[in-house]
Amino acid sequence: MPPAAAEGFPALLQKLAIAGPMWHQPCVSYSLQSSPPPVAAQLAFLRSLMANPAKVGAIAPSGPALARMMTIEASPHSGLVVELGPGTGVFTCHLRARGVAENRLLLVETDRDFAAMLQRRYPAARVIRADAARLIGHEMAAPGSVGLVVSGLPLLNMSPRQVMRVLGGAFALLRADGGLYQFTYRPRCPVAPAILDRLGLTATRVGSALLNAPPAWVYRIARRSCLPPLRLRAAPD
Repeated sequence: MPPAAAEGFPALLQKLAIAGPMWHQPCVSYSLQSSPPPVAAQLAFLRSLMANPAKVGAIAPSGPALARMMTIEASPHSGLVVELGPGTGVFTCHLRARGVAENRLLLVETDRDFAAMLQRRYPAARVIRADAARLIGHEMAAPGSVGLVVSGLPLLNMSPRQVMRVLGGAFALLRADGGLYQFTYRPRCPVAPAILDRLGLTATRVGSALLNAPPAWVYRIARRSCLPPLRLRAAPD
């Protein structure tokens, strides 16, 4: 069992609480060559925001405080890590800084510009241009082989059916003790209780990043018990 799973989620929360002011600790670039180009990333974000505001679901890229909270469980022992909607790669940078190997990253992004930028910056990662609500059938990883999912998707802008498909696809890939980290701009969990109940999941609030623009809250979604990975059919076209 990986160290993160062995120490348990409560221990991770304690680590987060004593880590100090997170907004003073930006992402530490793991190499100068891979340091994100701020201007290019900002231009790509603005283009995507103007083209489809509801799909982006944010007014600015996520800040370092939110990124650190979203990746608190990541480590060199996480195994495969799936990122849904990585956008400009803010969370991706923090995953790498926490020791996740580049070739262990599966980045699922629908936006063409974002996907191209991510592939240039992380050539060893697998960048998949796909709808996160249609993960089933892509055969991106074996069921139960993923240790962690980090989601930057605007779930509140999605229909209940889309949210069901996103979570169903993610938990079909996650191992039994794996978790999905999701942020939201509202204090409540962005996944309705009825959807959590139907999928046998539970959501725990990790904390808040109030200095993010806008303020954000982070939830960890996991199975209520160590059940086998979900088996779902591919969504119809």
